[in-house]
Amino acid sequence: MITILILSGCAGMRVRGNLANDIARESNLKPILIQTSIFKLKGYYRFNDNHSPVTVYIEGDGQAYLHRNMPSANPTPRNPLTLHLAGIDHGENILYLARPCQYVNFKSERLCTTPYWTQKRFSREVIISVNEAIDKMLFKAKGEGIHLVGYSGGGAVAALVASIRNDVLSLRTLAGYMDHVSLNKNVGVSPLKGSLDPIKVAHKLKSIPQIHYSGKKDKVIPNWVAKNFAHAVGNNNCTFTRLTNATHTKGWEKVWRKVWSKIPACR
Repeated sequence: MITILILSGCAGMRVRGNLANDIARESNLKPILIQTSIFKLKGYYRFNDNHSPVTVYIEGDGQAYLHRNMPSANPTPRNPLTLHLAGIDHGENILYLARPCQYVNFKSERLCTTPYWTQKRFSREVIISVNEAIDKMLFKAKGEGIHLVGYSGGGAVAALVASIRNDVLSLRTLAGYMDHVSLNKNVGVSPLKGSLDPIKVAHKLKSIPQIHYSGKKDKVIPNWVAKNFAHAVGNNNCTFTRLTNATHTKGWEKVWRKVWSKIPACR
């Protein structure tokens, strides 16, 4: 029985990897594995314009849990929503980054243990790895500046990365997990011990043009989370929230087709 489950799990990961490759191929996004000082990250990219900004899409939490109290054995998303969003973007320089431990071989990634997609999903190690991956790919693109886009937990990662960089031209989050301490307390979920909280660094982002999109029908991350974060940023001239017709997982592709080209700007 154990052997069957292992084989089934391996087959499932191959299916998810093949799906991501197919989605990326349709948008001319090339696959790449990016080695950082801590984790190896899976990415897809399309660089066509040297010396122009790179739009970086950061994936959500994937299948972090099988259900509320049971972590999954592998956080690779069944349907990589953020990769779909990256494919919608017609910009010249596009980079998609999966989160640590998504789409990678656990045999070679010894740090890929359950805490890094549960309690420590926004840990210092995770943020360092994503930041290093962006540096490497920005050098490859010969790009100048980045636009950050993050979905769900990827929104939290995007904000935390933005807080330690000086080349972020804009920040956009969709159903962003921007205040996990308050949200988890509100819904009676254990706090993310070992994770950084993006709302604690929000004040560092006040000069960055940003929009935080929430779904009207999102029962996972309600609109007040984005509003709390925007208030913590403290700059009404550069920070905006938008309510859209989406749930947590559905409707975002339709929304993004309408707004992907609308880069936020300070008033």
